[in-house]
Amino acid sequence: MTEQLTHNLRSDARENRDRVLDAARSLFAERGLDVTMRQIARRAGVGPATLYRRFPAKQLLVEEAFAQELQACVDILAEGCDDPNPWRGFCSMIERMSVLTVRNQGFVDAFLANGRYDGAFAEHRRRLVPMLGDLAARARAAGGLRADFVLDDFVLIQLGARGLTGLPAEERERAARRHAALVIESLRADRERGVLPTPAPLVRLVLQGCE
Repeated sequence: MTEQLTHNLRSDARENRDRVLDAARSLFAERGLDVTMRQIARRAGVGPATLYRRFPAKQLLVEEAFAQELQACVDILAEGCDDPNPWRGFCSMIERMSVLTVRNQGFVDAFLANGRYDGAFAEHRRRLVPMLGDLAARARAAGGLRADFVLDDFVLIQLGARGLTGLPAEERERAARRHAALVIESLRADRERGVLPTPAPLVRLVLQGCE
C-alpha cells in the first residue's frame, strides 16, 4: 500500500512537471518571456505552490523549457563548422538559425538577454561565440564571406529574424528562409560592395552577463 502510494505521488509529480514545462514552452513561444509564473501555472492547470515547488525561480524554468533549443544551436553551429566548404557551412548555419529563431520568440529573448538569464544561457553564449568566429574566419579566408563581416552582424541578423515571430505561425518558416537568403546574398564576397557603417557592439552586450 505504501509503495503504491509513493508510486502514485511520484507519477503525479512527473505529470505536474511535464504540464508546467509544456505550458511554459507554449507561452514563451507565443508571448516571449514577459509571461508570469502565475500565468504559466494557470495554463498548466496547477497551483502556484506546485509550480514553485518544481521551479523555485523563473530562470530555472526558462533554462529547462529551452534546453532543446540550446542544444539545437550547438548542433547547427557544429555542423556548419564541420562542413569542408566553410562558406557553405556558414550559409547553412545562417538559414537554420533563422528558422530556429522564428519558431520561438521567448528563446531568442532569453539567449540574447545578457545578465537576465545567466547559467546555461551564459555558458552557451561563451561556447558559441568562438565557434562562430572560427567559422566566419574560415568562410572569409575561403573567399566566400565579405571581408568586413563582424560577429556583431550575426547578432543583428538574429534580431532581424526575431521580428518575424509576429507573423502567422504558418508563414514564419518561409519568411525566415527568405530573410536568410537575402542576408546571405548581402554577405557574399564575390561582387563589389559598398562600405558598411560602423557596427554596434552587440556581441559585447550579449556576453556582458557571462563574465
